[in-house]
Amino acid sequence: MRVLIVGGGVLGTMHAWQAVERGHDVVQLEQQPEARGASVRNFGLVWVGGRAAGEELSVALRARELWERVGERVPGLGFRANGSLTALRTAAELAVAAEVVARPDAAERGFALLEPAEVRALNPAVRGDLLGALHCSRDAAVEPRVAQPALREALLASGRYTWLPGREVRAVSAHGVRDDFGVEHHGDVVVLCTGAWLGGLVREVVGEVPVRRVRLQMMQTEPLAEPLTTSLADGDSFRYYPAYQGTALDALNASQPQAEIAREHAMQLLLVQRADGGLTVGDTHGYAEPFPFDTEDDPYAHLASVASDLLGRPLPRVVRRWAGVYAQCLDTTRVVHRQQVEPGVWLVTGPGGRGMTCSPAIAFDTAEEIGL
Repeated sequence: MRVLIVGGGVLGTMHAWQAVERGHDVVQLEQQPEARGASVRNFGLVWVGGRAAGEELSVALRARELWERVGERVPGLGFRANGSLTALRTAAELAVAAEVVARPDAAERGFALLEPAEVRALNPAVRGDLLGALHCSRDAAVEPRVAQPALREALLASGRYTWLPGREVRAVSAHGVRDDFGVEHHGDVVVLCTGAWLGGLVREVVGEVPVRRVRLQMMQTEPLAEPLTTSLADGDSFRYYPAYQGTALDALNASQPQAEIAREHAMQLLLVQRADGGLTVGDTHGYAEPFPFDTEDDPYAHLASVASDLLGRPLPRVVRRWAGVYAQCLDTTRVVHRQQVEPGVWLVTGPGGRGMTCSPAIAFDTAEEIGL
């Protein structure tokens, strides 16, 4: 078949990958010269440990295996099975980690509770005062700024893939799409992976979609002088990810209120080292639109302070700051919103902060449902 993918982010590109892998011809259109949305404004985390039990964890585990397989074929992704550490600095945080490690799915998630000496043996760059850490061996990372170009280069080598940037799709039908140059692109299947772009064409074709937009702030530093061998999170991530819900988390929330600035901006610390040695640091979550057009410094200062405490020394100089917006299902228990809007036309959106992690498995499931 001839498959048209609208959207050049990681979700659209993984749909293109699945279609080409299954023997189909693909044309992928992107309204910008290059993807500029949440697909490049993220940590590059393949984050398994914190996912909700059930469908979300299943999708994340399948996606983790797919990322590794694709990474073997496309080294430019920068895939690495580096795992993660969630630093435990209080007795209440330690209790949450102990509770989740005791659950039946702990081994499936790759969870282990580490003593301080074990933390430093695994990741010597973590020199702050800790009671221990929750280790997740299943977590991994890729390079978000180069992942889509690397995937496209491999797709182009197939001879069955066409990349058309700078094309805004204005009309969709069961027979294909029309772009803003007036060019008709004919196909058997159209998959709309338009990310947080929910107005315009999407509203015209689909109407209102049960997703919301979420804004984040992040930053990146100069290279750290040594390897950060795992991704790193702080105890506030327990409050954010559904895997940690339970009586110990309830006790943490009651006895250890989140810092006011962190609560105001729905913050957790996540820290990932890039291939060049720099650190990606974040993040905040804003839900009330209209979103501000500027960034705020106080959240950045809080994240830098927490990161410095965990590393036991000041962060390298910050060289980049950015904001981004992603689409998240209103029903946050749903991994993605997948909808056939008319014969041969599908909308796939709303993975939220799971997009980078789950996109390979989401694309696989779309291909199965469509019958590619």
